[in-house]
Amino acid sequence: MAAELHVELVAADRSVWSGEATLVIARTTSGDIGVMPGHQPLLGVLESGPVTIKTADGNVVAAVHGGFISFADDKLSLLAEIAELADEIDVKRAERALERAKAEADAAAERRADVRLKAVTGVH
Repeated sequence: MAAELHVELVAADRSVWSGEATLVIARTTSGDIGVMPGHQPLLGVLESGPVTIKTADGNVVAAVHGGFISFADDKLSLLAEIAELADEIDVKRAERALERAKAEADAAAERRADVRLKAVTGVH
């Protein structure tokens, strides 16, 4: 059995995903980071971006917008301002939001919509 770490992905309003994983990839203000069991303790600031959680059953992908990442003793916490699992995202609605944000020149809204679409399509 491969070594695993316990992952908690929590948004401001709910627990989004919890379970065991072999690898978590997230975007921080310092760049993309991969965390595996036995990683050095860390604390970082999350950027808007897809988070990929590799489990024994496959990948869990979420769109995460801001927050913090913390790792110690094989326990990883992703405390996000907003987080949505890829299978919760309405693609058509996200596409409309992206077009609206572009038309209004709203860079923050455009980034959020783009991240949601990337989480669904798996294009990072």
